[in-house]
Amino acid sequence: MNRVHILNHPLLQHKLALLRDRNTGVKEFREGVGEIAALMFYEATRSLPTETRTVETPLAPAQVQVLSGKKLAVVPILRAGLGMVEPILSLVPSAKVGHIGLARDPETHAPTTYYCKLPPDIAQRQVFVVDPMLATGGSAVDAIDYLKQAGCQSITAMHILAAPEGVRRLQEAHPDVDIYIAAVDEGLNEHAYILPGLGDAGDRIFGTL
Repeated sequence: MNRVHILNHPLLQHKLALLRDRNTGVKEFREGVGEIAALMFYEATRSLPTETRTVETPLAPAQVQVLSGKKLAVVPILRAGLGMVEPILSLVPSAKVGHIGLARDPETHAPTTYYCKLPPDIAQRQVFVVDPMLATGGSAVDAIDYLKQAGCQSITAMHILAAPEGVRRLQEAHPDVDIYIAAVDEGLNEHAYILPGLGDAGDRIFGTL
C-alpha cells in the first residue's frame, strides 16, 4: 500500500510558488504556510469516520453526517511546525496540541531533542505530525519514534515540501505512517537543505533571517 500522498492540486501549487519566491515577505509567507496546511489537512482527514444524526432545518428534519467522535491531536515539530497549527485548529478546534522540539546539528545534520510535551491521552488520538520541511527525514523519524513510544497507533505526517531522501528515510523507518506532501523537490545540498526548496521555513515564518 502506497502511503505517500503528493497533493498536486493547482491551488496548492500556486501557493507553494509564492512560498518559494525569495521576495515574499514574512506576513505573506506565514499566511501561505497556514493556507497550505489547511488545504493539506482537508485531504489528510478525508477518511475520518462519520455517523448519521438528525437535525431540524428551518423547513424539515434532515439526516446529516457528523464526525463520529474520533479524537485528534496535532503535534508540530518545533519551531517551523508551529506555522501549520492554528489553521488546522480552526478546522478542528477540539483537537489537542503536543509539541516536540528538535534542533539540527550544523555539523552532522542529525536532530537532537530539547523538548517534548504531549497530551496525557495522546495514545487514544489520531495524531497529525506537522513540519513544513521533510529534508533528511531525521526529525520526522525521531518525532514519530517518540509518539509510538507514548502508545500512538494512528499517525499521519504532513509536510509542505520534501526531498526524496527524507521521504525514503521516513518510509523505511515508519512504513505504517501516511505521508502527505505538497511537492517533492530534486534533493539535498551539501548542507542538507532542500533544493530548490524555499529556504529555512522557520526563519521565514518568524522573520529571523
